[in-house]
Amino acid sequence: MEPTNFLFLMSDEHTRRMTGCYGHPIVKTPNIDQLSEVGVRFDNAYINCPICVPSRATFLTGRYVHQTGHWDNGHPYVGNEAASWGHRLQENGLSLTSIGKLHYRDDADDNGISEKRVSMNVKDGIGDVWGSIRWKQDAKDWMIQNVLDAGPGDSQYIRFDTAVADDAVDWITNVAPGKSEPWATLVSFVTPHFPFTVPQEYFDMYPPETVDLPIKWREQDRSSHPYWDIVRPWLFPADGDLDESTVRRCISAYYGLVTFMDHQIGRVLDALEKSGQADRTRIIYSSDHGEMLGGHGLWGKMCMYEDSAAVPFIMAGPDIPKGSVCSSNVSWVDIFPTALDCVGVPLDKDDEDLPGVSLLPLARGESDPDRIIFSEYHAAFSATANFMIKDDRYKLVYFVGDQYPGELYDLIEDPTELNDLGQDPEFSDTRNRLERELRKICDPESINEKAFAAQRAHVERHGGESAVRSAGMKINFTPAPKSFH
Repeated sequence: MEPTNFLFLMSDEHTRRMTGCYGHPIVKTPNIDQLSEVGVRFDNAYINCPICVPSRATFLTGRYVHQTGHWDNGHPYVGNEAASWGHRLQENGLSLTSIGKLHYRDDADDNGISEKRVSMNVKDGIGDVWGSIRWKQDAKDWMIQNVLDAGPGDSQYIRFDTAVADDAVDWITNVAPGKSEPWATLVSFVTPHFPFTVPQEYFDMYPPETVDLPIKWREQDRSSHPYWDIVRPWLFPADGDLDESTVRRCISAYYGLVTFMDHQIGRVLDALEKSGQADRTRIIYSSDHGEMLGGHGLWGKMCMYEDSAAVPFIMAGPDIPKGSVCSSNVSWVDIFPTALDCVGVPLDKDDEDLPGVSLLPLARGESDPDRIIFSEYHAAFSATANFMIKDDRYKLVYFVGDQYPGELYDLIEDPTELNDLGQDPEFSDTRNRLERELRKICDPESINEKAFAAQRAHVERHGGESAVRSAGMKINFTPAPKSFH
């Protein structure tokens, strides 16, 4: 296999099924769809933690959250917790350039990214300390306010992403052609992450009366579960359901944001083609997690439902089959070895215990039906740790604590997770088998204790619980750099 350039296109909060090439009948993503037509679409791709900062730490380190300690949005990657694949590039005389959202601690940190352009990191180099107070959360009423405020307009995120695309086009056109060695570049957009504000032309593509409504969004359609009975009131203090017109307007705005983001990706891919480098560049498009968009009564991410944990994942480039589909399980821990494989850099001896593998063999047509996907969540609004284990058919969601029964879904028969088999005696063998797979990876009870201890210590370092609460440290969304406000 010949080394090539490597371009990773990342979005933020893009639900997999809300993409044209994944079968959505309404959402328009022509550029992502075109990438799929000339490459490989992975139909079972997942993140390893459904929230920004931990997921992006996994992106660089190729390790699970419980291995690196990036528990939540107040624990950003610094660079000394675990080596990144950017470090491996540097050790081999190559470099990683980033353009756009990073959500690490600070550009000055040695995190393996050699050049950082139009960066966006955690707020004040600290992030969301308030979200670490998982043992005593209060209502996050601005979550619903984001939905109420949804609609056409301009925002700092729209301006930021436009600038990211501008800079990426400039870099690909004027800088990349002068590289004598394979280059690696991350172009990272922040949309379609809320605020749900999108330029009028994109909002108008999706009249609210035409959009599809969320899965089990009404209270009477949802079954009770002890975990969600605790968590949902923290997230949404409003009485009853949102009215349908409000929900539709927000969905219209989100769909518009997806198409806006797709347009920025198209600009980057067009620049790559015009620069004459497309035939020697391997490309991946993916997102750091999804967006529930009202499904199961939830907005945002922070759960193991498909719309939160499943992400689009498309690979294209030289020696990648065109228009093919891979059904094997893959996840973000696979990015580290894949990135190095693309540019021809070998794994270091310290990387031998990485949980992921290069995806190039799967992209070329090999299959691995026995792969197991692991994800975990220890961040804001989680009453206890929850873990996901998925095989080629079933998904087990394991909550720590006897009072929280596990959930089980048959994703072949029930892809939108309408029927929880967690307490069905006919599926006890499946539940037990998947729990054994979980315990091969970690001891969920001890990891839960470790996460809470680290978060309590983190809150104390910032003055203690009362100080964090009184300081008003809730973060709705990470602000873009001030020049975009």
